[in-house]
Amino acid sequence: MPSLPKPEAAGLPITTTVKWRFPAVHPEGQKFVAIAFGITLLMTIVHSVFFWPLLFVTIWVAAFFRDPIRTTPRGEDLIVSPADGLVTMISDVPVPRELIGELGAATLTRVSVFMSVFDVHINRAPIAGTIRQIVYISGKFLNADLDKASEDNERQHFVVEGHDGIKVGFTQIAGLVARRIMGFVKVGDMVAAGQRVGLIRFGSRVDVFLPTGFTPQVALGQRAIAGETVLGRAGVRPATGIAQ
Repeated sequence: MPSLPKPEAAGLPITTTVKWRFPAVHPEGQKFVAIAFGITLLMTIVHSVFFWPLLFVTIWVAAFFRDPIRTTPRGEDLIVSPADGLVTMISDVPVPRELIGELGAATLTRVSVFMSVFDVHINRAPIAGTIRQIVYISGKFLNADLDKASEDNERQHFVVEGHDGIKVGFTQIAGLVARRIMGFVKVGDMVAAGQRVGLIRFGSRVDVFLPTGFTPQVALGQRAIAGETVLGRAGVRPATGIAQ
């Protein structure tokens, strides 16, 4: 029986066994974990009955700010999800007026990913390229699941221009519980696909505007993983799915 070629001989990447490891807590969340743990110790001194409930809260805060390592697929024709969560809306919508100057098109396909309080809240760049625009808009804190949240809620727009000139816009949107939208990058920064670019504290949504010629590669109700799930791809048919 002929032996199979080694991965490197076949042009495949050389791989090793990958082991699971506990996600780190993002630096932006470490102070909140410390505060929660401090309150737990203080209230335990008052009465031991507070220990377990408050310890659970501390663990939840640490889990909220978890920052797992992600493996991002590469390809100029790929747009990866900037957020973890549930794909709640896929529709053709007018481009936000703040982004028309960069994105140009009057209507684009918008893919919305809703992040619950149990999802990872680190947001990542959907493509590799240069940050061309960042626009922060103050607003309300409606349920991020509502369509009008994209126009009424506090939000922050980003536009990334890829090395091939394709521009992708995405928006961090605050929700009922979210009270702080944060960005880790500034205009002019170069980012890699899947690089951490921001954070929304305590439940929210991210909208991604697919450029003309790109089609959705996720279905409604699908779970997206930031930096890993392919949301859009150039020149192919839209993906379909069934809930089961």
